[in-house]
Formats: sequence, C-alpha cells, structure tokens
Amino acid sequence: MSQCQACGACCASFRVDFSIHESQDHGGRVPAGLATELTDTLCRLRGTDHNPPRCTALYGAIGDKVSCGIYEWRPNPCQEFAEGSDACAQARRRHGLLPVDVVPV
Repeated sequence: MSQCQACGACCASFRVDFSIHESQDHGGRVPAGLATELTDTLCRLRGTDHNPPRCTALYGAIGDKVSCGIYEWRPNPCQEFAEGSDACAQARRRHGLLPVDVVPV
C-alpha cells in the first residue's frame, strides 16, 4: 500500500479549486455532484470549503487507510499534488502525522 493510501491528509487540509471545464456539467470528468460552481470559470470540490476541510470523495480514516471515490476523475490540483512535497508535509502535520520522508516503509 502506498503511503498516500494510508494517509489522506491532503484531502482533509486544503480547499480544492479547479477549472469549471473539469466538471462533468462542462464537458470534464469531475462528477457534477462533487463540484460546486463558484464563478463562471471556477469550481470547488465539495467539502473542501468546510472548517475543517474534508473532500466529500474521501473515504476512510486519515493516517490509517483511505481511498478516493473519484480517483480516476479527480481534478488537476489533486492529480498534481506531490507526495512528500512541502504541502504534503504541512497537511500531514495538521493531522499529527510525520512527514513522508521519515515514515518507515
């Protein structure tokens, strides 16, 4: 299991905004029910604007075992999020997890 499949901290730490063109309603692949339109050009993943944020498509317990219900259709910000990046370390800290580079594999 990859460390991401046992983490999920990124999905419960940040607001996720993406192009409206990534939404199914506008020809993209992100399920319409998970995209909240903000402007003529911008959508947000449901749940990521809550306090604390948690993407509605995230299943499981953070730091234990998680999965993404829309992994194949997730928007670009999710696809581009890098395991082990500074943002990853920040998200993991928010949830009391060690950075990826110090976690035993």
